[in-house]
Amino acid sequence: MMRDINIKATEYFEAVARLGTVTKAAEELRVSPSAVSQQVRLLETQFGVKLFRREKKRLVLTLDGDRLFQATTQAFVAIRNARSAITRHRDVRKLTIRTSPSFGVRWLGPRIASFAAENPEWNIRVDATPDFTAFDAEAIDFDLRYGHGGWSGLTVNVVMNDLVLPLCSPDYLEKLQQISDDPVEQLRSARLIDSVKALFRWDLWLASNRVELPDLTYPFRFDRSSMSIELAKQGGGLALDSVNLCLPELRKGELVPFSTRFAVIDFPAYWFVCPPQHFNRRIIGRFSDWLTTTALEHEREARVLLEGFGCTFRAETGSGLMDWRNSSP
Repeated sequence: MMRDINIKATEYFEAVARLGTVTKAAEELRVSPSAVSQQVRLLETQFGVKLFRREKKRLVLTLDGDRLFQATTQAFVAIRNARSAITRHRDVRKLTIRTSPSFGVRWLGPRIASFAAENPEWNIRVDATPDFTAFDAEAIDFDLRYGHGGWSGLTVNVVMNDLVLPLCSPDYLEKLQQISDDPVEQLRSARLIDSVKALFRWDLWLASNRVELPDLTYPFRFDRSSMSIELAKQGGGLALDSVNLCLPELRKGELVPFSTRFAVIDFPAYWFVCPPQHFNRRIIGRFSDWLTTTALEHEREARVLLEGFGCTFRAETGSGLMDWRNSSP
């Protein structure tokens, strides 16, 4: 009977089996590792079997443990899904968005007020983090993801292409041009700013443009494109980054393309991602439509501005980028 089952011990067991260690389970459950171990032992005592065996430093499910885990994990996923559905219904006027930090600050933030003005009855929360949503466990309506696309089991719609090229301040470009008229020679003397989480980084760009540097080093490395862009604007070096994130600086002339000899890398990189059933909420479709229209206007403006500089474009696909990554040194 259900009243004979220790629900807490079952929950702790499921967390250990799913995450693989007592420590990780304790962190998720926000209890001590000893509390987790004690509950698992209680469950083993109740069932009269061993649920785990230790192999070297790993916990491995026994046959009985695996049988119990298959049942409990399905049950807890169902409970979490029900909780998410109940929460969404209770907070029907709340829209929760997850997005990457730089995209959230530099692109979405300056534009989302227009959507809010059209939908004043909605409370909008933006969670800016590089972590993707675990939709079965978190009450997030959708992700605006930066990546190659193709996340299985989810509705994935492309929002916008990325337009990537080397950028710097006009003063820094002038200093490089005093060294040589050849952009390749200029690159050999440039301070390269590395955006470490970008899909298209310097090693990939150099390989795709068949440029060899004798010693590829990064005086500056940032895990946020917004920091790379700001340093480039201040004359600190040459940033390989997204025009989508620095269009205002290009308009004002605070940043300029390094050289029109190299084509702008053009590839789908920003995606609207959520479980298919989330589109049952009318507000999700409304935001998706607004986002598509706004992104299209932005991308058109960015392309016109770059063409005005004399830039050309080279289209890449997600698979093409991965091919370059796998073949580059």
